[in-house]
Formats: sequence, C-alpha cells, structure tokens
Amino acid sequence: MFKKIVITLITIFGFSSTTNAQLDLAHEVGVIFGPVTLQSDFGERHDFDTNIGNTGFGIGIVHFINFSSNSSRNTYFAEHFKVRSELSFNKANLEHFGQWVNRNSNSAGVAKLKAMTGSSTLVNIGSQLEYSPFVEIKNYERLNGRFSPYVSLGFLATLYKSKLTSSLGPLGTPETTPGKYLVPSDGHAYGFSSERGFAVSAVGGLGVHYKLDEMNDILFETRFQVFSSDWIDGLNPNKDIYTENKANDWQVWFNVGYVYYLEY
Repeated sequence: MFKKIVITLITIFGFSSTTNAQLDLAHEVGVIFGPVTLQSDFGERHDFDTNIGNTGFGIGIVHFINFSSNSSRNTYFAEHFKVRSELSFNKANLEHFGQWVNRNSNSAGVAKLKAMTGSSTLVNIGSQLEYSPFVEIKNYERLNGRFSPYVSLGFLATLYKSKLTSSLGPLGTPETTPGKYLVPSDGHAYGFSSERGFAVSAVGGLGVHYKLDEMNDILFETRFQVFSSDWIDGLNPNKDIYTENKANDWQVWFNVGYVYYLEY
C-alpha cells in the first residue's frame, strides 16, 4: 500500500514539475469544503432518508496549473483547460434507512439493522483535468464578476478507514448481525469489515468559477466519486447470493471553494 501511495505522489508532482519547466505556467491554490453523501450498502438505494441521513463533511486543498499565462501559446487547450491536483479528507457517519427499518416490526432482523452503525473516513490524493467550454481563461481573468462554468474528470488514490459497531454487542454473531452479513464475501470471513484499505476512484465534477478580483476566485461544485472497492463503508454482502448488492460504493460532494492566484 505504501508503495502505491509513493508512486502516486511521484507521478502527480513529477508531472507538475516537468510541465512547469517546459512552459511559462501560472499556479493557483485554494481550499474546498462542504457536505458529502456516501451511497453505499447502508440504507436503501434511491431512498431520500438514506441520501440525507448518510452524510458527512469534506475539506481539501487544491492546486491548479494554468497554461493560459504563456501568451505565446494561445491554443485552445491553453485557453480552456487546467490541471487540478488535490489532497482531500471526507468523513461520513452511516446507519440503515428505508423501508426495511421503517416498518413497524418487532422482528429480530429489523432490530439488528437499526442497531448497526458505521463510519467511513477517506483521504484522497490525485489529479483532474478541468475544462471550461464557454469562456476562454484569459478573457475570464480580465473581468471581475464573471462566471466560468466547467466540467472535470480525473482519478484519485483513496485511503479509507471503515468502522462498524452495533448497540446489541460485537458484530459477527447471529444475535447481533443480520444474516446477509454473516456470509463470506470477496475474500473476507463476513460481509462486513472494520478495516483500513486502499482504492482507486474515478471522479467527475460540474461547477462554476466566479471572479472576485484579479487574484481571487470562488467556486461552486458538485462532484461524483466512484470507488474501485465496495468495502469503503465496511459492508459488502456476497454479490453472488445477494444480487441487489450491484454497485461499488460511491459518493457525491457538494463543495464551495476559494482560489488564490500565486502568479498572474
């Protein structure tokens, strides 16, 4: 795992150093923060209470490479694309919502679901390519009060920590754990696990930059992040038996950001 992290860091910062040496680039740094909702095996798919209840908070630092600063390279790529790197932290507390726990039932199965809670903590590092289709970067930077919508796409390396508990007692026994989570799954003894792990995630965003003044921007963004692992939340029922467990974990992050231009 440590080797994977080192390789990722070298790739990101090595790319930044190489491009900076070859071109006259500008740099921007900033911070992003806002609520995040984790879509996982906790709760029911497409359920409003699940989407609202299994939420947390994220914060991150971002760095942009701005190619437009080199006036001799007034190309479409330079005027519409930036490379964005980030280091971010997310945490969400999790519990079961939806019809299976909302029903008025005194059954042991419902009680076990209600008693189970969890948390997921993520540290992400990686890069995205940010594309502004409607406004050239130079034109955007010249006028205060201007908007520049964008889309972004990239990959992140994610370190995750999942933690599961039950108010009924230690998980792993029929008295505390729903049956579907007692079945071996994906190399684990059970369909649940409190663990630390590594995953790769694909990330895409929709957002808008707003020009405050010559050296300062704010941004508003909705971001979707899909993980290569289904253990991010600590739950992963055996997919061969419980076919409703179709997708890996993913999350949506609504964030606001502030960006400062180091070089103009």
